[in-house]
Amino acid sequence: MDFTGELGPVLIRPSDPLPSPEQADAEGLVAIGTDLSVPRLLEAYSKGLFPWYEEGLPVMWWSPDPRGILEFDRFHVPRRLRRTIRSGKFSVTFDRCFRTVMESCAEVHGRGQWITDEMIAAYTQLHEAGYAHSVEVWSNGRLAGGLYGVAIGGFFAAESKFYRERDASKVALVALVDRLRERGFLLLDLQILNDHTKQFGATNIPRSEYLRRLAAAIRAPVHF
Repeated sequence: MDFTGELGPVLIRPSDPLPSPEQADAEGLVAIGTDLSVPRLLEAYSKGLFPWYEEGLPVMWWSPDPRGILEFDRFHVPRRLRRTIRSGKFSVTFDRCFRTVMESCAEVHGRGQWITDEMIAAYTQLHEAGYAHSVEVWSNGRLAGGLYGVAIGGFFAAESKFYRERDASKVALVALVDRLRERGFLLLDLQILNDHTKQFGATNIPRSEYLRRLAAAIRAPVHF
């Protein structure tokens, strides 16, 4: 892979700033290298980048085009799921056990596949700094599902989810959207669409539009 930065991703050092998302190659890879410190992660998300790599590889920074988002005014909750939520089967909390939620996501998706131990430690620090958050879904006093993500101003990047009982991760998403709406958030980033998010009305937008909306969202004076 060519790391010259002329036509694709650049190899960066700890002292280097992250490059512009427009530097991305056709797959969305922007840069390779450096750390996952709190300042670096905040820099990345503010620029429209996120880390995604496997255990044993250097950190890779991505900005796909198009970008998956969930528009609040197009959010759709399937009828069956609405019945499940109304049934009272699940209860929801926020930021009660962030690291446990992230570790659960790692176990479900294959630990080290992209939620590495390094990432768990880094995002836990980001949580302690007030920028990473979790949604927990409980059933009979046990953690049934949840999700976690990153919030800066009125921007939230949903990172990963898990479930141990049917519908638990979907309940977490509905709870997240409700909270973001209440707090005045402007942008919910899903990074890449999948079948799970499409059923809720998620859509793709061009990177250029995403970056414009991101710049406005991170300046919004709201809090998770």
